[in-house]
Amino acid sequence: MINKIIEGMLEFVTKKEIYGTIITLALNYFLYQTICIILESRIDKSKNDFEKKKRKTIVSLSENILKYLFIIITIVSLLGLYGVNIASMLAGLGITATIIGLSLQDTLKDIINGISIMMENYFVVGDIVRYNNFTGEVIEFGLKSTKIKNHAGETLMISNRNIYEIVNISQNNQNVQIEFGIAYEEDVDKVEKIINSSVLPKINKIPSVKDDSALFLGVNALDDSSVKYLIQYHCNRDSQWRTKREALRIIKKELDKNRIKIPYPQLEVHNETKIRTKR
Repeated sequence: MINKIIEGMLEFVTKKEIYGTIITLALNYFLYQTICIILESRIDKSKNDFEKKKRKTIVSLSENILKYLFIIITIVSLLGLYGVNIASMLAGLGITATIIGLSLQDTLKDIINGISIMMENYFVVGDIVRYNNFTGEVIEFGLKSTKIKNHAGETLMISNRNIYEIVNISQNNQNVQIEFGIAYEEDVDKVEKIINSSVLPKINKIPSVKDDSALFLGVNALDDSSVKYLIQYHCNRDSQWRTKREALRIIKKELDKNRIKIPYPQLEVHNETKIRTKR
């Protein structure tokens, strides 16, 4: 009885369809993973950040194309293995492809536009882009869609056919302006001297700030409770929020160090004392 079971199992496993399916799936999966590893290894050989982003985008799109290509090759191979006439089936795909093409026009537009984006370097993975009121970093680029993640961690997926509505804000340096208030009783000349001698040199040392671009623009406004001072600098588009936080920290530390008051809203309460007279 046991011998018959073993013989049956061996007969089943040694069938061409069974071992052929296993070999086909394993081989195609191995080839796909190997090509992906080779492609991803090219990213680390980039000369600069832009080239690295560009290569990362090309690798992401290439992996998408390879995935669908290997799925098609695997299906065709398995059909041939199980005796399906591939030649006649491919001949009948002409009419089928036309019908599918008409029903999947939007998908075809996504794919065509995705290839166009890659060829024209419209944006790459890692760029900061704006879509309507949503601004974030491109984290994934595929044949059909693009994923954008904002600073709050929210992810927006956009069909590639709508990419023309996206604004890329990573192409040039970002001009950052910071306005901060100082108490009226502080001497203007003293404040300006501290900004020029202490604040600006430290902001220029922030790695993402470009070419010692930090500049004091002067008194910008006279508010109800403070004098507004304005400085600006240039940095990479994808680092504007981080550099601004670092610059604000530098401003606060230098003003505290020199005992310059930064005003904040205060509520003054008057307690009226009533004096009663005896009659």
